[in-house]
Amino acid sequence: MLQVHELTKRYAIANFKQTALDQLSLSFRDKEFVCILGPSGSGKTTLLNMIGGLDRYDDGDLLIDGKSTQHFTDADWDSYRNHAIGFIFQSYNLITHTSVLANVEIGMTLSGLSAEKRRQRALEVLEQVGLKDHVYKKPNQLSGGQMQRVAIARALANDPEIILADEPTGAIDSETSKHIMTLIQEISKDKLVIMVTHDQAIAERYASRIVSLKDGRVINDTHPYERDATKHAGLKFKKTSMAFVQALKLSFNNLKTKKFRTLITAFAGSIGIIGVALVLALANGLNEEILQLERSTLAEFPLQIDPLPINIEAARSGPPRPQFAETEREEFPTIPFIFPFERQAAQTQHVNLIRDEFIDHLDALDPALYYQITVVRSVNMNLLTRLEDESIIQVDTRRINFEPTLNNDEFFEDNYDLLFGQAPQNDQELLLVVDRFNQLNVTVLSALGFSSSVESLPFEQFIGREFSVVFPDQFFRFDEDLNRFFPVGNLETLFTHEEAVRLTISGIARPREGSASTLLSSGLKFHPDLETRYLEEASASLIGQLQAQSNVSMITGLPLTESARTNLLRSLGVDATPSQIRIYPVSFEAKTAIRNHLDDFNENLPEAQRIIYTDLAALITELTGDVITGISLVLIAFSAISLVVSSIMIGIITYVSVLERTKEIGILRSLGARKKDISRVFNAETSLIGFVAGALGVSIAFVLTFPINRLINSRVEQLDRLAVLPLWAFLALIAISIVLTYISGLIPAGIAARKNPVEALRTE
Repeated sequence: MLQVHELTKRYAIANFKQTALDQLSLSFRDKEFVCILGPSGSGKTTLLNMIGGLDRYDDGDLLIDGKSTQHFTDADWDSYRNHAIGFIFQSYNLITHTSVLANVEIGMTLSGLSAEKRRQRALEVLEQVGLKDHVYKKPNQLSGGQMQRVAIARALANDPEIILADEPTGAIDSETSKHIMTLIQEISKDKLVIMVTHDQAIAERYASRIVSLKDGRVINDTHPYERDATKHAGLKFKKTSMAFVQALKLSFNNLKTKKFRTLITAFAGSIGIIGVALVLALANGLNEEILQLERSTLAEFPLQIDPLPINIEAARSGPPRPQFAETEREEFPTIPFIFPFERQAAQTQHVNLIRDEFIDHLDALDPALYYQITVVRSVNMNLLTRLEDESIIQVDTRRINFEPTLNNDEFFEDNYDLLFGQAPQNDQELLLVVDRFNQLNVTVLSALGFSSSVESLPFEQFIGREFSVVFPDQFFRFDEDLNRFFPVGNLETLFTHEEAVRLTISGIARPREGSASTLLSSGLKFHPDLETRYLEEASASLIGQLQAQSNVSMITGLPLTESARTNLLRSLGVDATPSQIRIYPVSFEAKTAIRNHLDDFNENLPEAQRIIYTDLAALITELTGDVITGISLVLIAFSAISLVVSSIMIGIITYVSVLERTKEIGILRSLGARKKDISRVFNAETSLIGFVAGALGVSIAFVLTFPINRLINSRVEQLDRLAVLPLWAFLALIAISIVLTYISGLIPAGIAARKNPVEALRTE
């Protein structure tokens, strides 16, 4: 089974070199009890370490069933120790933070046995050594003899061919020694047992063969054996591997023995997690509040189609910088001349050209999706009113928000209170809308001819107030000599003209308390039929027909650009093309459906023909969300500093753990654990600490959200539950904590993996 051929091992300490084994050769039978005797420094333990694969020889060879080990890789040696070797140490070398049963099972976990088979085999060998009733105790609850029996059981668990015992009775009393030696002697009937001892009496009493060493050489062999080195079985051992679950279990048991330190470490690691979690909770809550604001103010922030739509990306980045023509002129010239230059546009802005096709597409929109579609035209109605002193003035319709009332009576009744009078029933009645404080802007009052210096005005003073809308043919007179139109100067004549539309204020309305939407701004509103009638009259008027055929203003006589001509035709009411369209969705979901409908129109159209709409609610929420995200990232960056610091600290503590568990590293290596298995043990430890730190951090942050929400609510009553940590943040932060601590433990884990197993076993 085993043959040592001219084995040589030298140790170099500084400039001093010592030969521990000097061309030592031995052959062993498959079943015998060999005791190796010799004084200190004779090479006994070194030989045992070489045979056990814990140390490497410099020259010679170790043959297993005639197969050379000169070209063994680390993986080969690990497999050899796990499957062929069972170690029994003088100081037991048990892992103190796991149970007796777990100590015996650990070697089998490396060989890939199932949990059920491991347990069954461990119980068998523990019963064999007389410890069946102590399987769940920790090693420190046993006597020295019992601990040595556990070590023997562990050595036997994988049913190895070779048992290596290094002074197995050196730490126990003589009576217990007899029992241990009898047990080892019994084992030698089926296996090769090689034992190192200083006690010649024990060797002579129990061993079947005694080999004496001195200065690394064999000086005596009581029962020598010569093996035919040409014959071998070509043994192939299964690769060893420690499952990550087993590594977790080992590390968990170790951490349990240091609960306070583990908790303090985890708490330190959780500080950064707490900071990040609170920032995310507040950011999430603010974004939810903004989303709720968008949902609750859809009517006040409609989908709107303007001649020059708002560019969201431009709004985010600010106004574009002007571009200037290239110049080679000298800066700060001294000559007395001015040089013209042309400012170039920074970018070409899209212009919405509202066409009949789009109006038809809009008419196909499901009416259930919106409260109102408001079409704003640039028509400037000629509006006159009689003051209390009987004088007549022309009213600037732009200053009084002169626009149509709602054509949705149900929505109006749900969202507005009629304070006085009645809502307009025809195109001869007007509605005055005030704000929730019953206020009207002084600009509106002045335009209507009321004094803005008074403290208050009674409703009765407005009800019945008379107005006249004068059509273009009556408002303008044509001068044939000048080929121009002039406004009729006599306002009294215009006001009382028989074809003018006489209007009176029939009611006063105010937004209802708690209403979701207030579509009408404060000011004077007319029945939609009035605008329809005015547009019909304007398009058939003389000034309208002549102006439609001319590129010169029929009012000023000046030439018109195409844009100015279009604006003039719209102002006169000849061109009824809408300049603006407002769509007020009934719900957030309806808004999405409306947007999809508008997007359908633009499909396959060139850029210039597309109709670009603006979602003011989305614009506000996106811009605000960007600000919140930016602030959150800055705060998270500051919190991340503590995460990095805590990760470094955890790395240091992991290194301390490596030092504390050095002997455990040696034990695991002696049982066949690979370097990567050792690294995995400490990676598992840092992962566990990371998990505890992450879970502790998010838990503390969750608890802190309650006083934070209470504090915020005491300052802002509308914000009832602002700080809310979403579930994804819980999971993500725990995962981040695990990853960071895992990374921080890579260096200490690598140091642990590279430790020499012989030196590790000597550590106390």
